[in-house]
Amino acid sequence: MKRRTVLSMEQALSLPYATLRFAQLGWRVIRIESTPAGDGLPGDPNRYIGGKVADDDRRSYFIAPNVGKEAIALNLKEPQGQALLRKLLVELDVDVFCCNTVPRRYRQLGIDYETLAAAKPDLIWAGISAMGPDYPDAPGYDPVIQAMAGYMELTGPADGPPTLSGVPIVDLKAGDEVYANVMLALAERAETGRGMRIDVSMLQAAASWLITTLPLLDFDCQPNEITRCGNEHRKFIPTNVYPTSDGFIYMAIGSDVQWKRLTEIPKFAAVGSPARATNEGRHQEREAIHRDMAAETRKYATAEIAADFRQATIPHAPIHDIPAVRKLDAVSRKLTLTRMPGGKEVHMQPMAVDLPAVSPKGTSFGASQELTFPPKYGEHTRAVLKEAGCKPEEIAKLEQDRIIA
Repeated sequence: MKRRTVLSMEQALSLPYATLRFAQLGWRVIRIESTPAGDGLPGDPNRYIGGKVADDDRRSYFIAPNVGKEAIALNLKEPQGQALLRKLLVELDVDVFCCNTVPRRYRQLGIDYETLAAAKPDLIWAGISAMGPDYPDAPGYDPVIQAMAGYMELTGPADGPPTLSGVPIVDLKAGDEVYANVMLALAERAETGRGMRIDVSMLQAAASWLITTLPLLDFDCQPNEITRCGNEHRKFIPTNVYPTSDGFIYMAIGSDVQWKRLTEIPKFAAVGSPARATNEGRHQEREAIHRDMAAETRKYATAEIAADFRQATIPHAPIHDIPAVRKLDAVSRKLTLTRMPGGKEVHMQPMAVDLPAVSPKGTSFGASQELTFPPKYGEHTRAVLKEAGCKPEEIAKLEQDRIIA
C-alpha cells in the first residue's frame, strides 16, 4: 500500500482518532493547530487534559490518539496563513485534508473544500461536525450527541436515569466513518483521478446505529421496546448480568437450542419448563426467569459457573475491569506501543483489525504496533515548511508575523 500524506486540522478526540488509524497504517499524518491567541493555552485543548506525562502540553488524555504524528502551528485566520496551507497541500502532495471545526468556519479559515480543491484538484477532503454542514453553528461533543441521538435514553437501568456510555462511542464512530470513507474515496480516485468531499455528521453517524430500535417505530412497538432495560436484551431471554457468590457473570442465550443446553446443566435444571422452551414463551416470563437465574447463580463462584457454560457452549463472560482486559491473551499480544522521551514503554489499545505481517517495528506494508511519541505543540513547523520549499529567512519572517509558531 502506498504511504499517503494526511494534513489534519484537528483537536479533541473524534478526528485525532480517525487520523490515528491512518498513522497505524504507516501513513504520514501532520496535525495543524492554531497559533497562540489571547490568554488561552496554545493548540489542542486536549494537550492539557489529564495527568502530566512528558511535559505540560503532552498529558495523559492526549497521548493515545496522537502517537505517530507530526505537529505544526499555523494561523489560518490570516490570508498569509491560508496561502501557506495551500502551498503545503501542493508541495507535500497531500492526499487527504481533514478538519473538525464547526462548518461556519470553513470559509473563514480558507479550509473549505472548494478553496482547497482549487489548489489541489485530486484532494480528498473530510470534515467531522455535530450535524453536518446544514447546521453550521452546532458544536459537536460526544455526550451531547449521545443525548440527542437517543443513546442515553437507551442506556441504564429501566427504573434509573438516562446514562452515558462508558466510552465516547459517538466520537469514535465518527472517526471510523472518516477512515472508511477516505478509503472509499481513494478507491474512487484511483479510477477517476478526482478528489472527493466527505462530510461526517456525528448525529447521523450515531443514528445509523439505531438499527435495533428506530425501525420499530413503524411496527407499532411497545414503549418498553425502545427505552432503557439495564443489562437485559430486549428480545433474547435470558440475556443479563447475574450475581455469583464472588462477583458477576454475563450470560447471553441467543436461541432455543442454547436454552435447552442451559437447562440440561444440573445447576439450572429447575429454571426450565415446557412454557419456557421457546423465546416467545420465555418473553412472557421474562422477570420470573431473571429471578430464577439469579437465585441459582448466586450459589456458586463465577469460575465454576463459567466452566459449566464453557462445557455447554453457552455465551458468557465475567465482568472484567480494565486491568483485567489488558491481561487477556487475545488483547495483550495486540497492544500498540509508544516510548516516552526517556525510553519508558507505554502500552495502548490494540489496532482495530490485524494487518498483514504487522510487527512491533513495522514492515514493508508500513503498519507498526509501535508508533512515535506524540509531538510537542508546533514541534515540526520549521521542518515541514522547509520541506515545502520555504527558505530560512522566509520561515523567520512568518514566525515574526505570527503566521506560524
